[in-house]
Amino acid sequence: MNKKSLPTTQKQGKARLGDQIRNIADRLKQETDVQITATSRILGAAAQIAENHDRLINEVVDMVESDLNVEKQVYQKHIYTIDFLKQQFKTLRDAKAHFNLKVTSWESLANKLNAASSQTITIQNKPQSNQGLVDTNTIRGEYNFNNLEKLTVFLEPDVAEMFPNSEAVNEALRFLIRVTSKNY
Repeated sequence: MNKKSLPTTQKQGKARLGDQIRNIADRLKQETDVQITATSRILGAAAQIAENHDRLINEVVDMVESDLNVEKQVYQKHIYTIDFLKQQFKTLRDAKAHFNLKVTSWESLANKLNAASSQTITIQNKPQSNQGLVDTNTIRGEYNFNNLEKLTVFLEPDVAEMFPNSEAVNEALRFLIRVTSKNY
């Protein structure tokens, strides 16, 4: 080999090595950018989840507070009045849907609710058999609200501790209905 070709080969080798290093650095920068973008998206999603969680908690708290206020008003009055029902619901249709009753007027709604709130819950440690728990008010899966005074519900002792009367049970079930209907 002549003397001039050796330095050219070394220069070319150094140039290739420099190009390879630049290529590796560019790829690392691109990978770092991808990782930064992915991390940013993950953090954004986590923030959105936290925000949604906080919003849901606030909604549940608002619903519970609303229920407690309604329950307080009901306990204070111990009777449903037409004015009270009209304050709570915009239309008779909304009230009927909320209580799942078939009525034709505010007055009949108040009468049925007052009849329902006067019923008592029987607490029994253990039913003797499931066959003895036949509900005479059930007609094809619907309740006959004309005979509510005959409706008896058996609660286990641990449940009865939390729900000492029919109003507490009804409010808890209405709350559950609202929560599940909002989620669907």
